[in-house]
Amino acid sequence: MKHAAVIACVAAVCGLAQQPRIQNARLENRQVSGGLDATMTGILTAQTAPLWIGYAVPVIKGDRQMCCFNNGYACGCSLEGSNQNQVSTTNSGGTVRLEGPTHLVVLYRAEDHRVGKVRTFTPDCELDAGGLQFIWLNGVPPADSVKYLVPLAMQDGLRHGPLAAIAMHADPSADQALEQLTVASAPEKLRRDAAFWLGSARGRRGYEILGRMLRDDPSDKVREQAIFALTQSKETDAVTTIIHAAHDDKSPHVRGQALFWLAHKAGDKVAAAIQNAIENDPETEVKKRAVFALTQMPNGEGVPMLIQVARTNRNAVVRKQAVFWLGQSKDPRALTFLEEVLTTNRL
Repeated sequence: MKHAAVIACVAAVCGLAQQPRIQNARLENRQVSGGLDATMTGILTAQTAPLWIGYAVPVIKGDRQMCCFNNGYACGCSLEGSNQNQVSTTNSGGTVRLEGPTHLVVLYRAEDHRVGKVRTFTPDCELDAGGLQFIWLNGVPPADSVKYLVPLAMQDGLRHGPLAAIAMHADPSADQALEQLTVASAPEKLRRDAAFWLGSARGRRGYEILGRMLRDDPSDKVREQAIFALTQSKETDAVTTIIHAAHDDKSPHVRGQALFWLAHKAGDKVAAAIQNAIENDPETEVKKRAVFALTQMPNGEGVPMLIQVARTNRNAVVRKQAVFWLGQSKDPRALTFLEEVLTTNRL
């Protein structure tokens, strides 16, 4: 009996430790009973005025702070007032944190018996509820949280908040949910938004789902977004996958976008992929996009290749494009080349 009482006490203390500081609220703590869906349904059915509902679940690893900021410092968030400009940031200075946050705070604003807004914070963000009732739920299983958020993510006017919340869950059910939201039968906008979070937050599994989207999704816009999402991924294979898209995607526009994003990554593989597109892609527009990509390479790495294209490429349009971008460059190598062209009047 004593042992059970100690466990219950510790669980309660841990739950309270993840509850953010909430002011200007009629605060009530409740234990989830019968699952999150049943608990939320009961609250929404009984509500007579707008209110906030919140809980904490484990968050993916990372040194981040999700709050409202003023001059770079977290200043707390007014849930009902003017200071609602929420930002998620990584720690880049100031106070040194030995550990990132362990939990994510998920909030729902309910009105007229339905959820109208979903917001996410880290527990260190102070919240002002604007005088509304605030029900804090203890004991929410992460998988229940994800399951409840999925239908909300499928609502057009509500999509962004639930998707961000799902992506931050440190639970395999989040990967499964985001994959479910990227199937070809899902709305295109939903697939595009889910792709971003797969790349920026879901690690290896997110990378694998994005690879499937690049191969199979029928929408050029979705595949283009999948490429951008891969640039946000920390997986080492992501660059290789973008290179394959730059070479193999059926859409010239998507191939061009892949080249553009590749250019922001340094390395011999990237340079070779861009050069290959300039030489071998069947579409002149893709070749022109590849020439532009050379201008985006870090530290002027693309300038020697631009000069080579201007000198030797068989396509006059591509040569002209290379000369144009060299003319926009302040790189001494480009200026020397252009002076040579003007002096000799030849390419």
